[in-house]
Amino acid sequence: MIELQAPFRPARQSDIWQLAELVNFAGEGLPLHIWRGMAKPDQDPWEVGRSRQAEKVSGGQIYVADFGDGAVAALTGYPIGAQAEPIGDDFPPLFRPLQELENLALNSWYVNVLACYPEHRGRGLGSRLLQLAEDIAQDGALAGMSVIVADDNVGARRLYERTGYREIASLPCVREDWDTETENWVLLTKAL
Repeated sequence: MIELQAPFRPARQSDIWQLAELVNFAGEGLPLHIWRGMAKPDQDPWEVGRSRQAEKVSGGQIYVADFGDGAVAALTGYPIGAQAEPIGDDFPPLFRPLQELENLALNSWYVNVLACYPEHRGRGLGSRLLQLAEDIAQDGALAGMSVIVADDNVGARRLYERTGYREIASLPCVREDWDTETENWVLLTKAL
């Protein structure tokens, strides 16, 4: 079990509003696009996003930085096992390249979301949350770390590379009706 030091703590249900914002921020609008598709005709897509975050909080998958006023940065992740996930013909095209890249990072701890509100950047929270992710991976006896970034997310990529991640593969982004400048998804990994 990993011992957390302030300002880091496991996410709580009271964080779900901030978590939905942080997830959408990190995903450059893709999460909100997906939540819109999942929402019922009379449902706010942000409600879908908050519900999804509530599930992950219950599952213990999210850690946050909190200086006393709620989550200002978040880390969401999970272990990728030793077996590749099957990708059938009915697999949604938007997610296909992401799953194909994940399947190249077996036995790793996957950084699904790393986000920080802009006003809290430059304080080392991203690097410290990545160290927490590595501690979790080592505690789980995983061989390494993995993350997928959009090729146009220069700041995130710079952070990952500065902390030892290296590109091992990329695949074209399938946009469907998502309005984005992203051309490719890039898989970065780090051995532990």
